Amino acid sequence: MKLQKISDIRPTLGFTEFDFLEKYRESFATSELGRIHAQLPLKELAEKLYSHSRRTHPQGNKPMFPPEGEVALMFLKPYLGLSDAGLIESLNGSIHMQLFCGVLIDPAHPIKNGKIVSAIRNRLARLLDIKELQRVLYDKWQSQLRDKDLCMTDATCYESHLRFPTDVKLLWECCQWVHELLRKTCKDLGERLPRSKYNDVDKSRLAYAKQRKHKKSATRKLLRRQLNLLAKLVRQWDKMVKQYTVGIVLTAEQHKRLSACREVMRQQRDLFNKREVKHRIVSIDRPYLRPIIRGKENKRVEFGAKCNNIQIDGISFIEHLSFEAFNEGIRLKGCIEYQQSLTGIDVKRVGADTIYATNKNRTYCTTNHITTNFVRKGPKPKDEDKTISATRRIIGNLRATVMEGSFGNQKQHFTLARVAARNRWSETMLIFFGIHMANATTLAARKLAQEQNKKQKRRRA
Repeated sequence: MKLQKISDIRPTLGFTEFDFLEKYRESFATSELGRIHAQLPLKELAEKLYSHSRRTHPQGNKPMFPPEGEVALMFLKPYLGLSDAGLIESLNGSIHMQLFCGVLIDPAHPIKNGKIVSAIRNRLARLLDIKELQRVLYDKWQSQLRDKDLCMTDATCYESHLRFPTDVKLLWECCQWVHELLRKTCKDLGERLPRSKYNDVDKSRLAYAKQRKHKKSATRKLLRRQLNLLAKLVRQWDKMVKQYTVGIVLTAEQHKRLSACREVMRQQRDLFNKREVKHRIVSIDRPYLRPIIRGKENKRVEFGAKCNNIQIDGISFIEHLSFEAFNEGIRLKGCIEYQQSLTGIDVKRVGADTIYATNKNRTYCTTNHITTNFVRKGPKPKDEDKTISATRRIIGNLRATVMEGSFGNQKQHFTLARVAARNRWSETMLIFFGIHMANATTLAARKLAQEQNKKQKRRRA
């Protein structure tokens, strides 16, 4: 047997000195991974996730991991920052990681299938309900959180792992893919490949890529040739499909790519003719991604999921996540209401960026007696309360340090700098578990610091 659930294991020897498992459990409880495990309601999260799924496997197979073990595996990935195959390899060799997932792996029969992590992620990603699972996490953490009347909010972009998309690169990827599809189909059908200017355009593109600087005229010339080539390749494909209706069968992935190529051709033609394009595609592999204009000095445009977070005592929760660009300034009311629904406590203080300081948001906060860190409009009144101005300054400093710092922590240490996924559901799931693994690590570090402070006080006494 490769895997055993720890809960199913019964001691077979009557000698406690040989109970190595108990010693491993004790060392696990005092390790960082064990302290993080204590902060995660894995059983409750698994119950919520699996309440939306079928009870039995479609093929009748027994799952390798228990439900809470599969959820724990999703938390382990951002913690270790490894690939799926690397995660399984580490799991085979670490007893602490096995205890974290609630399983024991036979060293003589390690898990060799590295794709099991991807299979679990793709299955659970379709069941993910962010608000429902965050309610479970908050119920677990609420006793450790303070200042529940303070709401801090900000938005960031969790970038996807892809090359920087330019019009020339994107069009050439479409040309390459459709040409390869034509070539394979013609080979299978025993037909001659239709003629096109593919090789000539490829030589021109390579010469263009070798240039250090690109003139506008050279770029437009290459774009025109690529657009004409892509249009011809699509026409040739449509003609072949019409001729061999029964003999051509495409997979779901190929259908998705082909429709993405058609949409890219339409969008790029509009851009070439200087017309406005909405919902612009930047990758035929992941057509759901959009350019997110951030307006920063080092990164003016980012490509990935835009996420508006709220933060309660340094612990982040997702308020809104979308792959389409949105204005976070209109979501302040939703952030306050979401925090109040989580905590059951009225929000009295708000820390937010200047983009949230709209007249509508200012009126809402004033009506509900909420103190903000927004810069006051108009001249400063002579009789302004110094306490209010000091409170605004403190809230602003907290938002600029704690809130912005949490984004950096998630991206640098929990694999959210460049999210590597193949579909929107998996990408959303990786972002969710990365954010909340960072939260669990923060809470575990706080608890350890509290325990150490108590020990120091006892020694001094």
